[in-house]
Amino acid sequence: MKHIIYRFYLFTVLFTCSYLYANAESRIKTLIVTGQNNHNWKLSHIVIKQILENSGLFSVDFAISPESGKDMSTFILDFKPYQLVILDYNGDSWPEETNKRFVEYAKQGGGIVIYHAADNAFPQWKEFNEIIALGGWGNRNESSGPWVYWENGKLVKNYSPGSGGSHGAKHEFVLTERDAKHPITKGLPKQWKHAVDEAYDRMRGPGNIKTLLYTAFADPAKNGSGREEPLIFTVKFGKARIFHTMLGHAGNSFEQNPAMQCTGFQVTLLRGCEWAATGKVTQPVPDDFPTAEKSSLRPNYKPDH
Repeated sequence: MKHIIYRFYLFTVLFTCSYLYANAESRIKTLIVTGQNNHNWKLSHIVIKQILENSGLFSVDFAISPESGKDMSTFILDFKPYQLVILDYNGDSWPEETNKRFVEYAKQGGGIVIYHAADNAFPQWKEFNEIIALGGWGNRNESSGPWVYWENGKLVKNYSPGSGGSHGAKHEFVLTERDAKHPITKGLPKQWKHAVDEAYDRMRGPGNIKTLLYTAFADPAKNGSGREEPLIFTVKFGKARIFHTMLGHAGNSFEQNPAMQCTGFQVTLLRGCEWAATGKVTQPVPDDFPTAEKSSLRPNYKPDH
């Protein structure tokens, strides 16, 4: 009898281990690059990991750079093992070898996500600015490319002189869908209200947007541009699948972090990440997705049910 119980126990352990291993192997292997930022990267990269891993679709590693002003020469990254690379970085230049590897990863079809202030980085790096399509700050101006915004049913490129990158006071604002057929947006509402966040505007760059997914009106009453600004889109660069979201300003703590606790932010991030890694989206539209009238929060960075 003891032998039977032992064999059953051993079978159960082996089955459980095999299941967990197979499940882990099926997850999208993801690298978050972080370590310097003018935003609260010490919070944001942990929250992104939680959002992704809470979905059960991703396994996440970190590449954390040296501190600002420190020796960056050893920050040599290997992107090849990863289906997805998420940039949560805005700081000192990477070593040239890492730059070359990142561009090659993109050109050969890697999955890339540009998150919030990562589009502030590397204003002088030509290929990086093509990978993000639009960026801000870092002394960007008309030499960086046009302002790009939505007007009269189409994207407009405005080559007038002026600085690139600004935002008004943080507030709730409505996102408006501009392509309902893309896998990332399919099934999501035409409009939804985002929780309190920075609404980026006056962004400049090559403007090589492949598919514009969502815009938001930059309210002049909040010192915005008064235009419909592209905030979520995909980018055309080589064979890469690139998802760029300007949403998600990190708060002061895990508990006080409305822009990242927003269900709309989390769901579009998850769908954008899956699409960038695989070219498809398998996630259903959740019941707690925000409406045009009311935002929705996931304080624990996952659905309550």
